[in-house]
Amino acid sequence: MGKITFNLKYFILTVILFLVEVYIAIYVKDQFIRPFFGDFLVVILLYCFGKSFVKIEVIPLAIAVLLFSYLVEFLQYLKIVEILGLEGNTIARVVIGTTFQWGDILAYTLGIVSVIIIEKIAARKKELTF
Repeated sequence: MGKITFNLKYFILTVILFLVEVYIAIYVKDQFIRPFFGDFLVVILLYCFGKSFVKIEVIPLAIAVLLFSYLVEFLQYLKIVEILGLEGNTIARVVIGTTFQWGDILAYTLGIVSVIIIEKIAARKKELTF
């Protein structure tokens, strides 16, 4: 496991992504941004949150976030919100979700692939500046 730390850059990215996600959840009622792009961004948000507090390599954290996202989606398939009796809890329904969709799995995967690509490009640029 990584070392506990605080990274302001990733924390700021986490806050920005969180605010974008809240905006999407409240104001966007379409068939692409809310259901697909929101899921794409949420794994990036979780990755940035992890990097805010733990010094860890890109791939292990990216895999952990992706597996966690897959787990949440699988729990949706099992109807975990209903099992826990939280159908009437709006926050639980939004955060956990209620409907399994293969498109969500694709969005999570593409989000994490994007993170890995961006991190590799950033690392390469950093190497070139020294």
